[in-house]
Amino acid sequence: MSQTLNASTLLAVPLAPLVGSLLAGIFGTTFGGNLIGRRVSHTLTILGVFVALVISVMTLKSVIFDGAYFNETLYTWMVVGGLKMEVGFLVDSITAMMMVVVTFVSLMVHIYTIGYMHEDKGYNRFFAYISLFTFSMLMLVMSNNLLQLFFGWEAVGLVSYLLIGFWFNKPTAVFANMKAFLVNRVGDFGFILGIGLIAAYAGSLNYTEVFGKAGALGAMSFPGTDWMLVTVICICLFIGAMGKSAQFPLHVWLPDSMEGPTPISALIHAATMVTAGIFMVARMSPLFELSDTALNLILIVGAITALFMGFLGIIQNDIKRVVAYSTLSQLGYMTVALGASAYSVAVFHLMTHAFFKALLFLGAGSVIMGMHHNQDIRWMGAVRKYMPITWFTSLLGSLALIGTPLFSGFYSKDSIIEAVHFSKLPAAGWAYYAVLIGVFVTAFYSFRMYFLVFHGKERYDQNPDAHHDHHDDHHDDHHGHAGDGKPHESPWVVTVPLVLLAIPSVFIGYFAIEPMLFGDFFKNVIFVDAAKHPAMTELAGIFHSPLGMALHGLQTPPFWLALAGVALSYYMYMVNPALPTAIKARMQPLHTLLENKYYLDWINENILARGARALGVGLWKGGDQAVIDGTLVNGSWKLVRAVAGLVRRAQSGFLYHYALVMILGIFALMTWFVWGETLTKFIK
Repeated sequence: MSQTLNASTLLAVPLAPLVGSLLAGIFGTTFGGNLIGRRVSHTLTILGVFVALVISVMTLKSVIFDGAYFNETLYTWMVVGGLKMEVGFLVDSITAMMMVVVTFVSLMVHIYTIGYMHEDKGYNRFFAYISLFTFSMLMLVMSNNLLQLFFGWEAVGLVSYLLIGFWFNKPTAVFANMKAFLVNRVGDFGFILGIGLIAAYAGSLNYTEVFGKAGALGAMSFPGTDWMLVTVICICLFIGAMGKSAQFPLHVWLPDSMEGPTPISALIHAATMVTAGIFMVARMSPLFELSDTALNLILIVGAITALFMGFLGIIQNDIKRVVAYSTLSQLGYMTVALGASAYSVAVFHLMTHAFFKALLFLGAGSVIMGMHHNQDIRWMGAVRKYMPITWFTSLLGSLALIGTPLFSGFYSKDSIIEAVHFSKLPAAGWAYYAVLIGVFVTAFYSFRMYFLVFHGKERYDQNPDAHHDHHDDHHDDHHGHAGDGKPHESPWVVTVPLVLLAIPSVFIGYFAIEPMLFGDFFKNVIFVDAAKHPAMTELAGIFHSPLGMALHGLQTPPFWLALAGVALSYYMYMVNPALPTAIKARMQPLHTLLENKYYLDWINENILARGARALGVGLWKGGDQAVIDGTLVNGSWKLVRAVAGLVRRAQSGFLYHYALVMILGIFALMTWFVWGETLTKFIK
């Protein structure tokens, strides 16, 4: 263990946000008597996250330059047989990188929230929640065992439930947070089954010990079947990732989660919670490398998510939902990279995406504030001249998202496409064309939103909801209903985070691609069988320099597809705005399909949910009431009562009754013996 890392310092990283959360949540709310005000609450929580960021940056520096490493148990909770349940940290390159990403984005969101939530009555409660979320995510990424990973996994799910339903008086918010909670439980059921199988057959929950037994697990069969045990384990773990990272068909919760305040969209649904599944699969690479079946499944699911969720982004009019479907699509890209065994590329895109997607979400929130809480992009236009900082940073984020050469998104996104192209797995062919088409779709819907919001004619006075005057706590309410005044630039606490997030959105890919993908950054952290899965080896063979990759990118299909998407969106929404309406009229069935989100919500609510309810009612009435209560419980006492009633009649208390019974008994016995002896002789 390197002397540059010690347990006390690392422990301060998750505990600092936790302390800030507890102080704001207890003493800044009615629960603790409102002893501290807004300024103290946001100062304490921001200070806690800032301390975590400083230590995280120092840790990353030590890991990169000094080769620092930490893997120790801090606390043993219990020992069951030979299975140890512990709390501990594993800090290597992937952990240190995630610590910096989580704390940096969280700090930006904390600062941004000062301006965005300043009118909300739940101001202190919101700061307590987002700090608690930061603590949960840090515990997840820093864990050195599956038990602590599962704790962080469930904790981020719980806090996301609280944040999505932050405005608990809104029925849509309550429905959205319950939907997110239930869908994630489906994924978590698979996840805990995978952990249980590892504990049963590896005899440990510690990463190092489990990975040391990966070969033995790979040689086992699942009891009673011909399936490889490691395949079942990996598929179960991936089902957990499907729920947390919103992969088809468990993606349905993420768009509805936009009911929460915009800052949590940036924190939860761009940079942290939804990337937990990607991080987990990358961390478990020694297991996933042993199962091509699991990798093929990951490729298929990721490709479906990347392409078909992008199609849904084309028809969205709510500015936050456009960005939400973009998140779904990009998570699909990361998942495809995992399936191609390009784990380092998936984590690289996770990092770049965290910055530019947080920027786009916070930029969308800034637009909502400037537009007096209107979220419908159809009633915006020409915002650029009123909100120059928001416009320019949003443009940079959009360029990074579509993979413009030299921007961070280009390096990670193009690497994913190339990695899938080099993969030898059967599902790679379909996945390659899906992510390639997805480039055009992403560019089209991203710049559709950009042009409708920041360019064209001003359409504020055409908003049918503009003259409704709703004064409530939900200043982020859908399609807002505040006045029809001109847009205005947001305060500095909103614009400064936008500028700080724009910097890595532009530059981080250029400087990080070589060490992260082709250097030793992930050495002894991510494991790839290069003979079976040669994608990373092939990528290394064609990479020369970040600048050379960008120049070469100008000649590749992804660049021209992205350019075509931007050009088409410009023509359809700036030059010929009547064209989208005409296309919609001609392709109404397709538009209806997309508008209903492939009817997955309908299927979930009317088939799966009703089927589950009918099954539950059947088990309750048929199983519980009829069999258990009616037959076993009530039937047993009724039988005892009936027998007792019969026996009671024989207990009259009269001696002559008892004498008669005795005489009849003797007569019956004598008859039995006599007839028995006669019958025996007759048979012989």
